[in-house]
Amino acid sequence: MKLSIVIVNYNVKYFLEQCLISVYKAGNGIDMEVFIVDNASADGSCQMVKQRFPEVKLIENTINVGFSVANNQAIKKASGRYILLLNPDTLVEEDTFSKCLQFMGNHPNTGALTVKMIDGKGRYLSESKRGLPSPMVSFYKIFGFTKLFPHSKTFAHYYLGHLDENETHKIEILPGAFMLIPKAVFDKVGLLDESFFMYGEDIDLSYRILKADYDNYYFPETRIIHYKGESTKKGSINYVLLFYKAMAQFAKKHFTQKNARLYMGVIFFAIYLRAFFSIIKRFTNRIFLPFFDTILVALGFLLIVPAWETYRFHANNSYPDNLVMVMIPSYIIIWLTSNWLLGAYDRPQKIFAATKGILWGTFVILAIYALLPLDFRFSRAIILLGAVWTLITTQGFRLIIGLFNKGLFPALQKRKRNAIVGSPSEAERVINILKNSNVEYQYFGLVSPQILLTHDTHLASINQLEEFVRVNDINEVIFCSSNISSQEIIRNMLILSTHGVDYRIAPPESLAIIGSNSINAMGELYTPSINAINTSASRRNKRVLDISASLIILLTTPIWICFYKKAISLLSNAVSVLFGRKTWVGYIANDADIKGLPYLRISVFVLPKTKNEQTNLNNDINLVYAKSYSVLTDLAVIWQNITSNS
Repeated sequence: MKLSIVIVNYNVKYFLEQCLISVYKAGNGIDMEVFIVDNASADGSCQMVKQRFPEVKLIENTINVGFSVANNQAIKKASGRYILLLNPDTLVEEDTFSKCLQFMGNHPNTGALTVKMIDGKGRYLSESKRGLPSPMVSFYKIFGFTKLFPHSKTFAHYYLGHLDENETHKIEILPGAFMLIPKAVFDKVGLLDESFFMYGEDIDLSYRILKADYDNYYFPETRIIHYKGESTKKGSINYVLLFYKAMAQFAKKHFTQKNARLYMGVIFFAIYLRAFFSIIKRFTNRIFLPFFDTILVALGFLLIVPAWETYRFHANNSYPDNLVMVMIPSYIIIWLTSNWLLGAYDRPQKIFAATKGILWGTFVILAIYALLPLDFRFSRAIILLGAVWTLITTQGFRLIIGLFNKGLFPALQKRKRNAIVGSPSEAERVINILKNSNVEYQYFGLVSPQILLTHDTHLASINQLEEFVRVNDINEVIFCSSNISSQEIIRNMLILSTHGVDYRIAPPESLAIIGSNSINAMGELYTPSINAINTSASRRNKRVLDISASLIILLTTPIWICFYKKAISLLSNAVSVLFGRKTWVGYIANDADIKGLPYLRISVFVLPKTKNEQTNLNNDINLVYAKSYSVLTDLAVIWQNITSNS
């Protein structure tokens, strides 16, 4: 066998689907086999592979064994003369394999080969070619010299910035996203080092290949798209710790004791520095709006209370200080809580979430005010004046910062003007996905994937795409990959990469439209919306309901002991739910495959099952619950289960 392809997958079902489609196109006429090693994905990846690609050799792990172990599982079974380690969030051109194999045949001392990678917006990925991360090279990278001098042989050696990205070069380190290696090289240098869990194994393997007197090559005659960052968020603390831990591990293994100590010093300084800034950034993002809301409301009361006292009583300090010091903070807490419950602190935000929060909070404050004894009542006028001030300032503050932070209010952003490249039937399928994905879009027109216009609905041909985008102010192009080759998609992405256009690819017969707007951000998927229960608002509402129901049950313990058959079990569950170990209502777990649905805690009660016990119907019940979650549904299930045991 000529080629064995090994892909390790973890929760990137739709990217894997697109990757496999491109892999089989590129493998046409090549004697090859494809291994998928799944590290216990919970998104239905394995089911998709079995249904759409039955010829794939699928290895299903029950736990996440890590990248190195998973690759080695397949490499040990591979029978190809060459082995390609490929990431699932990639798309290869139709001639990628044939060109790479031809180059390897013409250069028998090649130990490993990689290709030119671009991101989801057609921009070159600098990690396509890398140098050995020695202590000084890592120092320049960590402290920003590489960005300041991107083409310097010294300061940018981490990415070999002095080497032309469009020419073939001998390099030191290959990216793990695409590594083509002869089986004979593995036999000589060994498999991936399984002590590396997720990062660093590509550096270690590349360096071992170099030390065995082979040549590593960067080969830009063919290209791939790499939706970098699909499995991890690069800004997260977890990523920082895992990445630098792997770098430290590499240093211990390959550097001298003196250099390893120096390297470790740089690495640990970088860990603490990055972790510190990451924590500060997350903390700031979380408290930014609540903090300024508190300041604005408090400032308002500092102005309103004395002004009202002067107007109403013609004197200052008319209200007792102890009453003022209790009531005003109480009002602020109620308004902040109401804002939180109604999503005024979610990202991204709905435009008038703060307005709804303040109005509901004011209603609660007035209701409580009416129930208080006369001695504890403050002033209804001050409440109303404070509400007006709070409403204007908090909502106004959001609109002002929304002018500078375009991502805060998606509804205020310019609606996407979409052009679709493909056949009319594929365009219709894509539009249906867009509609069912709750995406704001404006379909402008259809572009022929060929040089000639093949249908009356085609407004332009593929060689007119750049002009079509410019003239019609198109800001998103969707390629139907069943009608246009991967090579042509990548070529057009590179042509349009300076136009500020977003790109998406619609694989044939898939439920997803795939794209990525940033090399450091999670790729954006347009899929039928089935994760309503996974939104911030739904998670919050479900948790608030869980806590409220638990507190009510625990506070009325004597009643349950007297009248409820399973009182001890109910009270025990209430404690578990209160502390977040369980949730009151969950999926029909025993009768349905819930892998593709959003995660829920272990539930006390499950959704009502169908009478005929058909698994497919129970799956549908789970799907509807996840897609259109409602607190009322949970309340109904809780009430039904409690009353049936009373």
